[in-house]
Amino acid sequence: MEKSRKWCFWRKPKIKAAPPMPIILLLLLCIFETGISSTADQFKIDGKVLELDESNFDLAISSLDYILVDFYAPWCRHCKLLSPQLDEAAPVLAGLKQPIVIAKVNADKFTRLASKHDVDAYPTLKLFMHGVSMEYYGPRKADSLVQYLKKFVSTDVSILISDSAISDFVEEASTFFPIFIGFGLNETVLSNLAVKYKKRAWFSVAKDFSDEAKVLYDMEKVPALILLEPGRQLDRITVTRANSDIYGVKCGNRRNFNHAGEFLEDFIKQNFLPPVVPLNHETLKLLKDEKRKIVLTITADENEDQTQNLIKLLKAAASTNRDLVFGYFGLKQWEDFADKFEANEKTKLPKIIVWDGDEDYFSVIGIESLDNEDQGSQISQFLEGYRQGRTEKKTVKAPLFMGFFNSVVGIVAFFIIFIVVAMMILMVVLLIIISKDNEPVRVGSREEVDRADNSEAESSQHGPGKKED
Repeated sequence: MEKSRKWCFWRKPKIKAAPPMPIILLLLLCIFETGISSTADQFKIDGKVLELDESNFDLAISSLDYILVDFYAPWCRHCKLLSPQLDEAAPVLAGLKQPIVIAKVNADKFTRLASKHDVDAYPTLKLFMHGVSMEYYGPRKADSLVQYLKKFVSTDVSILISDSAISDFVEEASTFFPIFIGFGLNETVLSNLAVKYKKRAWFSVAKDFSDEAKVLYDMEKVPALILLEPGRQLDRITVTRANSDIYGVKCGNRRNFNHAGEFLEDFIKQNFLPPVVPLNHETLKLLKDEKRKIVLTITADENEDQTQNLIKLLKAAASTNRDLVFGYFGLKQWEDFADKFEANEKTKLPKIIVWDGDEDYFSVIGIESLDNEDQGSQISQFLEGYRQGRTEKKTVKAPLFMGFFNSVVGIVAFFIIFIVVAMMILMVVLLIIISKDNEPVRVGSREEVDRADNSEAESSQHGPGKKED
């Protein structure tokens, strides 16, 4: 009998064909474009001031390359004055080739967001560039604010190929930053410095220029690095082709350096600030990273004609003493700050000292103040005495309470301390009240109880309003 055969039929499973690679890429591209579109719709650059909060702040900072954020409080008077200026500047900044968006955050409402970004005064402006923030210390009027912010979206180094291009560059550059123009200078040397210090100055290289330009910018030889200070005053250093010796023309003495770039960098860093800095709360912040000592002159009133004449003499001294920063302020304008250096209404002014920017300052023995006549010679004698070490070291007075209170940050801190102290007093009062309510009933001795009963009986017999017959 023939055995029955069992046949096993095995079918090869059908493998679903994978979608072609172009289709996958197309789908990913659609998803990516959808994400960009939704972000663009949410943060549309239309010249209007964006309103940010904790839900969209981080997305805005990561989505927009350049964004100026105003941390404000609705009750702040200065915030109310700033708001229309930002509204006016917003469409102009949005129309730049590299647009800058203006946004605002109610820091009084979104306190956690404000605290995260170290906001302790109103208004506080912060500029975010590719997600990295920096304090904004520039002007707050609309037109000046626009001119100031253009610096941050400019090219690192502008290449100038004609006299007219040089003139246009100087004209378009803002008056708030120093301008460095390298005539015949190696573009690579200056570009490295330009990237490093882009936030502090304008940089350009003039590759083609006429003899008239040499005369205009007072160049004796090229290559040369020309400095136009914010006041458009001319200074220069010259680079000799043969051996890379660099010397300051106005200083009048030749110096030897191993690398031209090192001295160029020193020259650039020393000229970020104006020759003479008017000191106030804002400019003082600019000096926090300054390593040079400050020749500080305290006048009676910085708006007086005598002070203006003194500033011209200080500028002349500053041009030949680049290793020092020169600054001034008026006693009338900043009395609390003057008191730190023992200057008041009884002090003979102008008073001149050298401050290290921290806790110590130096007075030159015999020249602690300037007379009205021949102040230029007195300034020279002061600087000579300082360099020779004929000085007396003193310590800056501790911050005054009123000076601390008058500052914006001080006011905020004062109210915080006031609220904390008030809450502590309230808690103490409540604890006292609660402790009195919960005081246990005092139990006396038997004799005390008997005396109390007898006195009560007597008072009931001869109490007020009752008479014996």
